[in-house]
Amino acid sequence: MRTTLKKGTKRSANENGAYPPGPPFTPEPPLRVASTPPPGAESPRSLYRVRRNPLKLLGRIVMWLVVAVLVGAGALAGGVKLYFDQSVAAIRASSPEVVAAVDALDAPVAGKPAVAIVIGYDMRAGDPAAGSRSDTVMLMRADPKEDTVTLLSFPRDLIVDIPGCEGQPAWSGRINEAYAYCGPRGTLTTVKELTGIPINYMITVNFRAFINIVNKLGGVHMDVDRRYLNDNSSSGGTYATIDLQPGYQHLDGRDALDFVRFRHTDSDLYRVVRQQEFVKALKQRVSSTWTLFQLPGIVNTVTDNVEVAKGGGKALSPDEVISYARLVYELPAGNFQQVQLEGVSGYNELDVSDTSLQDAVRRFLNPDVKASEKAITVATGGKPKGEEGPPPSRVSIEVLNGNGVAGAADEAAYGLGQIGYPTENGGNAENFDYFHTRVLYDPEIKGAQTAAQDVADLFGDADVKQAPAGTPLTTMLRVIVGKTFQGTLGPAPPDETPQRQRPAVVNDRASIAPLLRPVRRKVDFQLMIPTVREQSSSLDDDEGLRVYRIDDHKAVRLTYDTGTNEYWGIQQTSWTDPPILNGATLERRIGGREYKLFFSGPRLHIVAFEQDGGVYWVVNTLLNKLSNETMLAIAKGLKPMARS
Repeated sequence: MRTTLKKGTKRSANENGAYPPGPPFTPEPPLRVASTPPPGAESPRSLYRVRRNPLKLLGRIVMWLVVAVLVGAGALAGGVKLYFDQSVAAIRASSPEVVAAVDALDAPVAGKPAVAIVIGYDMRAGDPAAGSRSDTVMLMRADPKEDTVTLLSFPRDLIVDIPGCEGQPAWSGRINEAYAYCGPRGTLTTVKELTGIPINYMITVNFRAFINIVNKLGGVHMDVDRRYLNDNSSSGGTYATIDLQPGYQHLDGRDALDFVRFRHTDSDLYRVVRQQEFVKALKQRVSSTWTLFQLPGIVNTVTDNVEVAKGGGKALSPDEVISYARLVYELPAGNFQQVQLEGVSGYNELDVSDTSLQDAVRRFLNPDVKASEKAITVATGGKPKGEEGPPPSRVSIEVLNGNGVAGAADEAAYGLGQIGYPTENGGNAENFDYFHTRVLYDPEIKGAQTAAQDVADLFGDADVKQAPAGTPLTTMLRVIVGKTFQGTLGPAPPDETPQRQRPAVVNDRASIAPLLRPVRRKVDFQLMIPTVREQSSSLDDDEGLRVYRIDDHKAVRLTYDTGTNEYWGIQQTSWTDPPILNGATLERRIGGREYKLFFSGPRLHIVAFEQDGGVYWVVNTLLNKLSNETMLAIAKGLKPMARS
């Protein structure tokens, strides 16, 4: 199935004056030349069948190692400025392939959101002639005005249209084939045509730095959702080895590599999420315990394996790196969001509809930073606070040309109409001296001010003002297009608030109590017994109950299998300040307990609390399949277990 987004060109209005719905997207340029020649008559997919290097797949994670290094370097830059300047110079585009692609990137605009494409690759060990292989394609967007960072990953097995390159015609194949035959430039061109998103930076990463950097950081603490075991000793198989127990634990570079690259019994979708969980753990590690003394070794490892290209013909500057690093480092809780492709089908070859892809692009370009607050309010039986603006279909808009550019008002009306606003072109404003777009609202109309702000957000830098007295509006809003309008709008903000539903739980105290009784005297904290569980789940056959230590702290893990290759868990420990519980999205008092709530967009991923010297949390499945109401019910159902 084609998954390429195309910008509409038809501009016929509906009867209500609104142009057809669906926000427009504007494409962007490409990157780097392949280091290996394109195939001749051979099918593009034949390269994919070559036996895999067991240390591949990790470019997307190493990229986050790079971000972490930049974050830490930014925070410590005052004392190591010269060293930092030299390190930034070392990661600038230098290889012929990357340098050749720089002119295909768009120049970033100061104060505006910037998008980077991250291409993770590996060179097959001992066989340089085989060329590089890419298993990582992701986009990262940083918005300094809204203080948001969003990440959109593309599974390597996603079937897309690949434009091709010199000597290689266009074809339909896995997204990672674009790099294999056409290099980074092919990957960039593919992603541009797939999403229509402008791209300002390119980061190419050799994932072999992964183990070294994790080890230099002292490892990371991660919540492992289930038992992972594959040693190939009896089957003679060729899958990557792994041996991890469930539960929150410390992982060194090798174990972390095994965890994030695993894809033996599930699909690329789960691997992407495992890598995103690693990203969270890495950020927690860097922000909490990274020291100045670790910086030189980490930066040296990064600079040997990373190149960063910037659009616009100018070199990447240290100040630029520090500004982005500080944005990530100081990011408010809930403003870092990982966008997932929904509705992906298939196993070895994955497919996604145009509608699902377009929805992911909208969420990537316009993250809803209030999603968690609205979601928890709904889940606890309340209504989202604050005035909600009327839907676009009820907001009439008159558009005027205030910049003197021919067709500017028509372009703005077209974009607003596609989103669903009934619009009319009012001709020219009283002058053409408007720099920023201005949105005027009628204060006598309920919700008009909120609607005006929603429209202003689509323009990015528009000013919202009350219509002057004596200047009556014939519509709810009047938009006067300014000089900063470049012909396109941002996407309409999606409302991802899930509908309230009944918790999907059943009573479970009787079945779990006999298993926990022998454990209560083995731990030095108050053991909690779950009185309810998710209704389709059962304690996992492989290490469903685990008693162990997290470093020097005693811990208990309960792992539940939903029966659909999804696992959720209950973690209990005497460790009162584990890194995983730093930076909660929200904190709420519910039923007499203070809970820390960790969201992934509008979905609860972790519900945690502290009581009687112990720390406890319920962790959702990798794909967050348990509803918010179910997660809260399980957490509220954890009750102290008598020691005797």
